[in-house]
Amino acid sequence: MTDRPLTLMAVHAHPDDEATGTGGVLARYAAEGIRTVLVTCTDGGCGDGPGGVKPGDPGHDPAAVAAMRRRELEASCEVLGVSDLETLDYADSGMIGWPSNEAPGSFWQTPVEKGAARLAELMRHYRPDVVVTYDENGFYGHPDHIQAHRITMAALEMTELTPKVYWTTMPHSMLRRFGEAMREFHEDLPQPEPDPEPEPAPDPAEADAMTEIGLPDDEVTTWVDTTAFSGRKFDALAAHASQGDNIFFLKMGKERFGDLMGTETFVRVQDATGAALPEKDLFAGLR
Repeated sequence: MTDRPLTLMAVHAHPDDEATGTGGVLARYAAEGIRTVLVTCTDGGCGDGPGGVKPGDPGHDPAAVAAMRRRELEASCEVLGVSDLETLDYADSGMIGWPSNEAPGSFWQTPVEKGAARLAELMRHYRPDVVVTYDENGFYGHPDHIQAHRITMAALEMTELTPKVYWTTMPHSMLRRFGEAMREFHEDLPQPEPDPEPEPAPDPAEADAMTEIGLPDDEVTTWVDTTAFSGRKFDALAAHASQGDNIFFLKMGKERFGDLMGTETFVRVQDATGAALPEKDLFAGLR
């Protein structure tokens, strides 16, 4: 036996991803006395600047945006009770197809083995019992999310550790609820047609990345109730105020947010505990 605390490590791409995808579990497990380690891979420099100025527009300074987003990330971690924040500080690669994808030093252009070696060093230091990151498509095809997945899985192979490993996902039933909420808060969004006309073929590069999001409900392995911490998750998202235009959930207010975001869902991809599925706890079999 060891007195080392149980440890959760979440590997995310940008400042604010920690709150969107795992804010509930980070807050819940921190409150339960579990060590929570957040690794943020990029500096977020392709986010909005002050006043909502967009990347590539006059007045957008990626270095200044990165510094601002670092302060917001630290505030979010304080809200969520994150024990340890580690930043790899790769340059934000931007959305798929942006010129910044090809920029030297961007996360997307970083060799996987190089990023994985740095992450493996952190894994050996913290020795996480649970590791959470994205699936192979980065959940929705963002280059930096895909790269975070790649370096996480490669880092695990570089270590002797055998944590439980999870990828964030969303059940299709929850995606439908989100779609309804988005139409409620964005009246200009079209209602779904019962028999839609075929749409034009998407750009091939985008089609490759934007595979279907989420999973059928019966393929989701792990459903964690974070209802009691949805307020903290909302506040953590609100800490990233500079990105408010891009964070839809802030528009609905805390109560509705809690109704929609009271459960966080995952697919378990590595496990040495034999814990039965489906699970309600990332640490099932460990305590």
